[in-house]
Formats: sequence, C-alpha cells, structure tokens
Amino acid sequence: MSPVPLVLPDFDPVLLQLGPVAIRWYALAYVGGVLFGWMYAARLLKKEVLWPHDRAPITREQLEDLILWLFVGIILGGRIGYILFYDLGPVLANPIQALKVWEGGMSFHGGITGVAVAGILFARKYKVSPYSLGDLLACAAPIGLFLGRVANFINAELWGRTTDAPWGMVFCNDFIRAMYRECPAGPLPRHPSQLYEAVLEGLVLFAVAFVLAHIYKQLKRPGLIMGVFIAGYGIFRTIVEMFREPDEQMLPFFKNVITMGQSLSLIMVLIGGWLIWRALSGKTQNSSEDKTV
Repeated sequence: MSPVPLVLPDFDPVLLQLGPVAIRWYALAYVGGVLFGWMYAARLLKKEVLWPHDRAPITREQLEDLILWLFVGIILGGRIGYILFYDLGPVLANPIQALKVWEGGMSFHGGITGVAVAGILFARKYKVSPYSLGDLLACAAPIGLFLGRVANFINAELWGRTTDAPWGMVFCNDFIRAMYRECPAGPLPRHPSQLYEAVLEGLVLFAVAFVLAHIYKQLKRPGLIMGVFIAGYGIFRTIVEMFREPDEQMLPFFKNVITMGQSLSLIMVLIGGWLIWRALSGKTQNSSEDKTV
C-alpha cells in the first residue's frame, strides 16, 4: 500500500492585502535578505582583525551606499537574466511583458551577474579591493538565498520532478487553487526542491563561509570565500536540478539533456575554481586595490 503523499500546507502567498496592494512573501524575502545580509555584513566589518592588514575593506557608510547598488543589480540582473535564459520568446512577441515583474520571473544567475557588475563598479569608484568586497558579499548572500527559496516553497513554484519518495509533496492548496483557478503542479507528489535548495544554497553555504571567515580566518586570503561560494552554489544547484522540474518554456535540449540551470551553474563552478586558485596562490594579495581603503 503506497503512503499518502504530503500536501502543501495552507500557506497564503500574499502576506498582507492593503486594498489593491498585495504584500507577498516573495517580496518580503528580497527585503529580508538585503536587511539581514546588511546587518551580518556590518558585523563582519566591525571585526577588522579578520581582514587583510587588519583593516575592513569598506566603512559602515560605504556599506550603506553599497546596499543600494546591490539592490539595483539584483533586480535588473535577475529580471534581465530570466528573460534571456528562460522567457525570451514571449518577451520578443510582447515586449511589455518584460516590465511585468509582479507576475514573477527572476533568475539567480542573472541576479548574481547584476551583483558582480554593481560590485565591480562600486569597487572602482571607491578604490577598494574587489576580492575582499566579494568575500563580504559571499558571506552574507546565503541569507537571502535561504529566504528566497522558502518563499518559492510558500508560493508553490519552482517545484521538483514527480517522485514516489515518502517526502514527495502535492503542491496544491486552497490559496494556490484560488489564485490560478487550478494547481499548476498537478495532483502528483513532487520533490520539494525549493527546500533542497534552501538547505544547500542557504544553510550549508552560510555555514561554510562562516567557518572559513571566523574559524580559519580566510578573509585574509582575498577572493577565497567568494570563490568557494560561487563554486559551491554551482555544485549544489547542478545537483538539485536533477530533482527540479525544468521550466516549461525551456528548449527541449535544456529539458532532456542538461537544464539551463545546470549549464549556467557549471560556468559558476569554473569561475569559482579560478578564484580559489588565484586566492590560494596569492595572486589577489598584492593588487593595487588591496592597498587602498
């Protein structure tokens, strides 16, 4: 006798409705990720002994400025990345579709590219080390990843492939049915791949970065923790993609051979590995940016 599958609890994707304005868990996850990441980054900057030359790479005031740069990078990069990687056809057919961010559609790989561009521009403007700045962001980023994946779970989106595992879940409840007039994931139990990602990309990567920064003092090797984060995310995402349902609008190649997420994540593994090699070989220690705070 097969076990009764789990069913998504009665989570309402809308946290609070104020007239026509809906405050959703997903939007709150973005805000919470930036806020808690900011708080943790500020604590790291206070512990100057952790950093090269016992000096934090940026000041508290510069961190406050950096948050705005990063927020713009996340939103623009995430949206543009989603359109290019997953939804280009519909947007070309109807360009106004690109502006409908309230309907969802954000890409992590696009978001991290936007953050990288914002970080590089910020580092050049303030003449700070891009490697140490990247380490700071890598320590804080898993907080936002964890909250974002939990919000994906609440929204019953980005679900996994069908499974007969005892923890397989039917992604349907009254709120989802009322919102879409059906349950997009169907009646079959699926892997809760959002939670897999929350654990691996959020909790595990945060723990690894925390241990490297606080126990092994590896912030003194500029770029190492950033490289570990980028490569680690790529590895974990590649694994989880084996359990995650490919996006419906993907080309058949990316559904049946290698998913778009895996393709982009393998590139991240290569970039992360290159950064780790540079950091371990000392090539990030003596850059001109590292000497200026």
